[in-house]
Amino acid sequence: MRLYRSERTRRVVLCGVLTAVALVLAYVESLIPFSVGVAGVKPGLANIVSLCALYTLGAGTAFGVLIARIVLSTLTFRSMSALLYSLTGGILSFGVMWLCKRSKKFGIAGVGIAGGVTHNLGQLFVASLLLGKALTAYLPVLLLAGAAAGTVVGAAAAAAVKHLKQILR
Repeated sequence: MRLYRSERTRRVVLCGVLTAVALVLAYVESLIPFSVGVAGVKPGLANIVSLCALYTLGAGTAFGVLIARIVLSTLTFRSMSALLYSLTGGILSFGVMWLCKRSKKFGIAGVGIAGGVTHNLGQLFVASLLLGKALTAYLPVLLLAGAAAGTVVGAAAAAAVKHLKQILR
């Protein structure tokens, strides 16, 4: 499908806006202290944007927004060592969310839950490789946290997608 100039412009602008919103959400999240007894557990608010992009702009464009958000937020708000954790968790969860969406067996909330759980599994895998020890004791907490965060992210994305689809008409 060939996009006309104004349609391409609208998509480029939307990508920029979504990336900016994701950066703001990542920044806000970095300001809020979360204490659940396991390091790194966060709600993943910026993933609302990843889901919105996946459902409105398609997988390729959404993946670009995700990578831009991860790289820019790491450079701006986090240490470079966090980049490996973020990229692994983000890419793995995006792949699972894309597969779940493509299967048409899950709603946006279900896709969000799958993404939240998978993101935590990816980060746990990296931590195990880097620290050289099995961190399986954290697995139950990370699975619950990922499912809870994914539920919130999925519900928020479902509401936002309705509005974005109206804008894209």
